[in-house]
Amino acid sequence: MLTIKRLSIEDAYILIEGARNRANEIGVPMCIAITDESGVLIAFERMDGGKVTSTTIAQDKSFTASGARKGTHEYAASAQPGKPAYGIDSEIGGRLSIVAGGLPVFVDGECVGGIGVSSGTPPQDQDCAQAGIDFFMKKIGK
Repeated sequence: MLTIKRLSIEDAYILIEGARNRANEIGVPMCIAITDESGVLIAFERMDGGKVTSTTIAQDKSFTASGARKGTHEYAASAQPGKPAYGIDSEIGGRLSIVAGGLPVFVDGECVGGIGVSSGTPPQDQDCAQAGIDFFMKKIGK
């Protein structure tokens, strides 16, 4: 039997709040997705003005980050032509994202979920995702 740590809905709302706060600071309305440790969607918010196409992108970024236990940006270099993971972004029905903005959420060394943010540039998405994690960690005292 396994004991699995995962984000609760309350945790997901905290992550979204932190990412939303940063998105408001930089003036870019975002789509923000939170998944559990296995990549299943827990919560999602499309800020007013968030791009319609980014609804799916944010969810795929979060799915990738939690499932792979690494940031989506980490796939980018190895997914280029001639590199070992070239074409990985077409796997799993195209759900694996190699664009910055998806980060795993670790608590006490365990991946408990992921956050995916989309609508800005990749660096803006990444910044907001990290802000969500930072806000969450502060709230839970880590």
